[in-house]
Amino acid sequence: MKAALGHLQINVSSKKSLEFYKDLLPFLGFKKAAGGDWGVGYYSGKSSFWVMLVDKKYMKKSFHRKDVGLNHIAFLVSSKKAVDDFYNKFLKVKKIQTLYQSPKKFPEYTKKYYAVFFEDPDRIKLEVVYH
Repeated sequence: MKAALGHLQINVSSKKSLEFYKDLLPFLGFKKAAGGDWGVGYYSGKSSFWVMLVDKKYMKKSFHRKDVGLNHIAFLVSSKKAVDDFYNKFLKVKKIQTLYQSPKKFPEYTKKYYAVFFEDPDRIKLEVVYH
């Protein structure tokens, strides 16, 4: 058996977070599949990424990546230049702070690992990476 990631859904706390992904995902080449007041879905190849506004009754605590569950989401790009372009044309333009003084090499992962890390408005850690 061989499997691939079919889809991923994250729940966000606000329209601000939803708008963040409506900007981010198309910038990374994702195409819109569906959308409404409830959230939005995008696809790339055979995978899709869904962002849903959480129902207020489930907003008991904020997200923390050290809790059980999701730590971060990485988007793989085709080159180091693509990472730098993303940093310069998206993160810098939108004044989004990066984590770990990135973009930079992370040789502790692999020899070619080059990435930029940042957070969405709900503090979900995201990464754009080439390796």
